[in-house]
Amino acid sequence: MSRPGPPQPPLAPGQAGALLERLPPGDRALLSALARRAAPGRVALVGGAVRDLLLGGVPTDLDCVLEVGGGAGGVEDSNAESPNTAGPDVAEVAAGLGLPFLYHPAFGNATLTLPAEGGAPERFADLVRARREHYPQPGQNPLPEPGSLEDDLRRRDFGINALALVLGPGGGATLLDVVGGLADLEARVLRPLHPASLHEDASRLVRGARLAGRLDLAASPELLAQVPAALAMAEATPRLWAELWLLLAEPRPGRAAAALRAWGAGGLLPETDLLDALGALADRGQSVSPTLYAAALLARAPDPEALSARLGLGGKALGLLARAQADGPHPPGSPEHTLRALLRPEAWAPLTGRDVVALGVPPGPAVGRALAHLSALRRAGTFQGPEDERAALRVWVRETGKAGEVP
Repeated sequence: MSRPGPPQPPLAPGQAGALLERLPPGDRALLSALARRAAPGRVALVGGAVRDLLLGGVPTDLDCVLEVGGGAGGVEDSNAESPNTAGPDVAEVAAGLGLPFLYHPAFGNATLTLPAEGGAPERFADLVRARREHYPQPGQNPLPEPGSLEDDLRRRDFGINALALVLGPGGGATLLDVVGGLADLEARVLRPLHPASLHEDASRLVRGARLAGRLDLAASPELLAQVPAALAMAEATPRLWAELWLLLAEPRPGRAAAALRAWGAGGLLPETDLLDALGALADRGQSVSPTLYAAALLARAPDPEALSARLGLGGKALGLLARAQADGPHPPGSPEHTLRALLRPEAWAPLTGRDVVALGVPPGPAVGRALAHLSALRRAGTFQGPEDERAALRVWVRETGKAGEVP
């Protein structure tokens, strides 16, 4: 995920190389090495990395496309659609960089592990062979075939993600925009690249909502027109559920969920009022983890376990939800305390062992029995307030004392 900054002024001709100066030195050195090793083919920084550089941010991960082709390549030939006929392949380029990498032969791609600095999280660079794609069946994985850099940009989801910085072996760069993505970025709109885009891959709808919430983008008329087709394909698109999991990892998931609601796709998620409430707490400086956001979403689901399994959340969010719904005490500021306050704003802190002793229960085994009795009554909804709980304890002490059960 990138860190977007304030909007930048429109890019003037010849200024594309200045975008690279916004990258850390190590990233610039890597891109230069890629450009040299890819020759005579072209290599370009693409997608979200270019988008966020144009918005003033710094991408944490890098996405690069290698076009193995004839022609001059490089910056001077950046508008030529050259076939993939010559030059090194992705595996050869990756192996020559001296970095750990994992090669994916099915797509001809490699994932490089970038050096971590100063305890920073691990970072990656994806080196992808330029390709065309077609969907033999909507909702399923596309089938790739070799293509040009221009082909690779046209296969993408939205105009703002179809921009490329074509890197020159000498360190320069040229901005390549074959679909009008720069105009979309300046207008802050999300526009699908062809009329069947969201029908072929409904996960693009959720991905667009994530971008809209993170970058304050508006949906284009073309996107809104495709929402019904995306919803019709939701059940047949496994990647859509992975995108919903990623939505919960956004800095403010409630904003992405609000975009889905505004676009007529709010039914993809349960009621998201708790996401909005947690986002408001985060805006005031409280730390809110993705697990807490996920537990809040599950709290509104008719079947939390089924939704957790479908989203691939694991057990942490369900465990947090269970603890927040139980009666045990939790320290203020803890995720359990925060979620319980949202789920039961009228809730009160349950009586503790010290409290029941103060109210007449002798220390010892009777304390545990008293707390278990009160917990059962709370779960049954018997209490309307803390005084009801205290009154029930007094009755229990009196009745058990009469029966000789309280020592």
